[in-house]
Amino acid sequence: MAKEKKVFLCNECGYDSPKWSGKCPACGAWNSFVEKTVRKETVMQSLVKEVSAASAPVHIDSVSTDALPRIDTRDKELNRVLGGGLVPGSLVLIGGEPGIGKSTLILQTVLRMNHKRVLYVSGEESVRQIKLRAERIEYEKSECMIVCETQLETIFGHIKDVQPELIIIDSIQTMSSETVESSPGSITQIRECTAALLKYAKENNTPIILIGHITKEGAIAGPKILEHIVDVVLQFEGDQHYVYRVLRSIKNRFGSTAEMGIYEMRREGLRQVDNPSELLLSDRHRGMSGISIAAAIEGVSPFLIEVQALVSTAAYGTPQRSATGFDLRRMNMLLAVLEKRVGFKLAQKDVFLNIAGGLRVNDPAIDLAVISAILSSNMDVESDATTCMAGEVGLSGEIRPVGRIEQRIAEAEKLGFKQIIIPKANTKNLDHKRFSIEIRPVSKVEEAFRELFG
Repeated sequence: MAKEKKVFLCNECGYDSPKWSGKCPACGAWNSFVEKTVRKETVMQSLVKEVSAASAPVHIDSVSTDALPRIDTRDKELNRVLGGGLVPGSLVLIGGEPGIGKSTLILQTVLRMNHKRVLYVSGEESVRQIKLRAERIEYEKSECMIVCETQLETIFGHIKDVQPELIIIDSIQTMSSETVESSPGSITQIRECTAALLKYAKENNTPIILIGHITKEGAIAGPKILEHIVDVVLQFEGDQHYVYRVLRSIKNRFGSTAEMGIYEMRREGLRQVDNPSELLLSDRHRGMSGISIAAAIEGVSPFLIEVQALVSTAAYGTPQRSATGFDLRRMNMLLAVLEKRVGFKLAQKDVFLNIAGGLRVNDPAIDLAVISAILSSNMDVESDATTCMAGEVGLSGEIRPVGRIEQRIAEAEKLGFKQIIIPKANTKNLDHKRFSIEIRPVSKVEEAFRELFG
């Protein structure tokens, strides 16, 4: 049976109260409260109603497995990170530090999507501010509509009027709902607003892109609630002192999470970097020690990066260890391998490591380039500027094989390198005739040391 609940309603304005009052606090009318009995459904009754209204279960064999249709964003880097484009009905979250370029990336993307009707909802900037940013970006006639609003119910009213094919929310932390009694940005507000937007996206097959802030620790604010609700989580990162920005996929229900897109920040917006190797490599620094070139792969894109190292005697007694763009714990492991397996005494020396360009690389294939740069700086001997390398270093000093070696070799050959050092295990099924670059296989750290420095 449904539970009965007694409330007092105001005949003038409809305000409800759990107890009688002489004066209505909402409209100020006197003696306007009357007692009403409200029947509240039990949990089981409400569940039965929801199940009956839901779609009927289908057999797994009858489900179509055709490829998901994709919406072209007119941005090759963004399309690749998303897995081929936006999926209709998907909820995408892009996070990043303040001022890194999230709003610029999304705005220039929607302005170039002149084949789609877009509603850009801004809760942080005025229409004039958005227009000033749009004037810096080169675009043709656009179907983008702009509205500055933070109330979720009002936003859904605008969506009903515009009927957009793509919705942008900038940012989700500024949105609030009248049904939630908490301030904007709280966990409850973020959860309820995101859930409402997700329901609309799925029911109307309309993709929605949310822009979110990140915390001091680098995680998307919320804290982890948004990542569980949305379909795709993208991280836009990069050092503000560098011009390069990296777009990574952290979660993707419609594609791989190993993809990465690289952009160059300019006054007129973000430029797609089609060949990151040419930008990440400097002029080889001839005559200077502590520099090596690594053939790395992020996602499907191979590129060559410059690894810089500086080794010096510890000036303050306790040796310092610092790594920028590389895992510090892995660098300490490689230093231990050099000391134990090769015999270099680095325990009382400062070691500083830097991945040029402000990128952070997680590919284990750059281990060989890291130890090469460290040894080059330690001995103050220049390494060959026409040689690059790829290989993972194990704890016993062995050079372990890496994946997609042919793509790494082809990228090095395209950029004019003459030699490449690779793991010996990768040469078993390798067709040497395909490449004009000299391939030097090694199996241990000592062999790589002799190949580099004689």
